Amino acid sequence: MSLELSVLLVEDDLHMQLGCVQALQLSGLRVDAVESAEAALKLITPGFAGVVVTDMRLPKADGLSLVRRCQELDPDLPVIMITGHGDVTLAVEAMRSGAYDFIPKPFSPEVLVEVVRRAMEKRGLTLEVASLRQALALKEGVAGKLVGRSPQMEAVRQLVSRVASSSVDVLIRGETGTGKEVVAQALHELSGRRQAPLVALNCGGLPDNLLDSELFGHEAGAFTGAQKRRIGKIEHAHGGTLFLDEVESMPMGVQVKLLRVLQDRVIERLGSNQRVPVDCRVVAATKDDLLQRAHQNTFRSDLYYRLNVVTIDLPPLRERREDIPMLLEHFLLLAASRYGLPQPTVSTMQLRALMTHHWPGNVRELRNVADCLVLGVRNDVLGDAVAAAPAPAGLSLAETVDDFERSLIREELRRQGGNIARSAQALRIPKTTLNDKIRKHGLNNGGADGEA
Repeated sequence: MSLELSVLLVEDDLHMQLGCVQALQLSGLRVDAVESAEAALKLITPGFAGVVVTDMRLPKADGLSLVRRCQELDPDLPVIMITGHGDVTLAVEAMRSGAYDFIPKPFSPEVLVEVVRRAMEKRGLTLEVASLRQALALKEGVAGKLVGRSPQMEAVRQLVSRVASSSVDVLIRGETGTGKEVVAQALHELSGRRQAPLVALNCGGLPDNLLDSELFGHEAGAFTGAQKRRIGKIEHAHGGTLFLDEVESMPMGVQVKLLRVLQDRVIERLGSNQRVPVDCRVVAATKDDLLQRAHQNTFRSDLYYRLNVVTIDLPPLRERREDIPMLLEHFLLLAASRYGLPQPTVSTMQLRALMTHHWPGNVRELRNVADCLVLGVRNDVLGDAVAAAPAPAGLSLAETVDDFERSLIREELRRQGGNIARSAQALRIPKTTLNDKIRKHGLNNGGADGEA
């Protein structure tokens, strides 16, 4: 989800209001300013796409009452208080009432911007999670299936959305556990074939002598033990989608028959000469380079080119680490619902372990970690730190992500002597992204000039 968040500033001192608006706008933030809590409440609704910054002292209803009213409307809406010297007691009361943070006067523009940016990051993730939960509840749309906000996953979603409605055959490539079957499900559910079956077959999960029968079916008496007619997977997928997982393990003899089906869209059951027309879309998945296998004569090149009309490449999780918090929230929500248990909080130590793990099992491995977190049992990734308390106290997931990202960037800048280019390379993100994050977290590059 990509929302343009804004700041709602509530300040009746017009000079102070103007200074805050200018500071926020110069930092690239969108700002709306009003002079009273009553005017602010007319603009605030549940799911408000932004954060609220309010002075404590306001005409009529004060900032504390605005905090409480915002909590009633949307408990996750960050409200930042601006307080005077004599308002410490009220500031503490505001925090107890649900305020996100408070800024004592006098304050610099940099302090205001830093606190607001942190609040907006938290709000952005909260709204993304809310959107995710809605997608889970509705079980509709490609975004509900393919979770992540990384550029790689956005590209995958766009490609799936473009080709889903067509009948073109698709090849999905990716390491084990990257979600190839999830992509196949999204292609099917977004297509006009969604009322017909999605038929899945793992080509590596059956002995060679049974794969023929599973794919093409057989007539009674076709071989020993064939006592009655059996409809194969291809015929069963008529009108729908056939998903062939681990297609690289398909025997060469079966590859010839599959190629004929893709060309002619007809099958012959084993033991029969009757040609049966079939209309199904074929989605194949592989963890290998099929073209390289074709060069090695372990996969038919003509079948590769027949399958490779549209190719969807799924990145490994280690190349899209920014998706880990959102995926974790997704899997924690699913696991908590499945097991009927509370959704646990995630500690900074746990998130650090997750963000730095290599993820050889990819998304599937992260899903297993989420299950262990909900069940409170040990997991190899987190070790004995897996049992997270379900209590709501402590940092939210968004705040934990912020703290971890800030410390990670600070440490890498220190290690690289403040060199932006080397730090970006070590963190495996573009320099422009690193510069944005440095500004967001109020960091500096250690006094060293980054390379151009």
